[in-house]
Amino acid sequence: MSNTARANILARLREPQRPDCGFNERDYLSRYDWDTAERVRRFTERMVAVRAEVHHATPETWLDVVSQVCAAKGLSNLLVSPETMLGKQLHAQADRFPALKTYDQPIESWKQELFYGVDAAFTGTYGGIAETGTLIVMPSADEPRLMSLVPPVHIAVLEVDKLYTTFAEAVQAQGWVQAGMPTNALLISGPSKSADIEQTLAYGVHGPKELVVILI
Repeated sequence: MSNTARANILARLREPQRPDCGFNERDYLSRYDWDTAERVRRFTERMVAVRAEVHHATPETWLDVVSQVCAAKGLSNLLVSPETMLGKQLHAQADRFPALKTYDQPIESWKQELFYGVDAAFTGTYGGIAETGTLIVMPSADEPRLMSLVPPVHIAVLEVDKLYTTFAEAVQAQGWVQAGMPTNALLISGPSKSADIEQTLAYGVHGPKELVVILI
């Protein structure tokens, strides 16, 4: 390679030429004209493709669906916050579900039980993305990060009116920029999976082995 060619390559690396594209044009490129039915279809299709479960429910039937999922999986307990709106409804009808556990102490006090004694966890979601089949989860004091990370089964509820076509649309519609970007936003696109050097796929290595989404 000549010195001139090398110099040209290094110059391009130091000062990359980026296309002149205003925000409106970039925003347009990440939008699709999908109605609610199409968003639900696309989201469900993409989730199922990566071995997640998607169950459709209404505000009147979602508790029935959670109960059926717990029974089908033979769960002996379920980690649920008693402080969230959805969690309160579950706790109010506790006799319909496996033994309900709560995350009400520092992790150091019950790490052994959380890692080895919790069958599943239930959480709400902040929204969903149809384009990629993704859940948006915002951990909080009521639903700490480990609830959606440690138990082998994660059951999450997503309201259809919070299902957006793209991530850009979700950020704009929910005012992330104006309100300040969240410090811990999770984008979950299926159960945890990983592959070794021989490309043997394994589930549950770095998180829940199963993801169950209930669309309301």
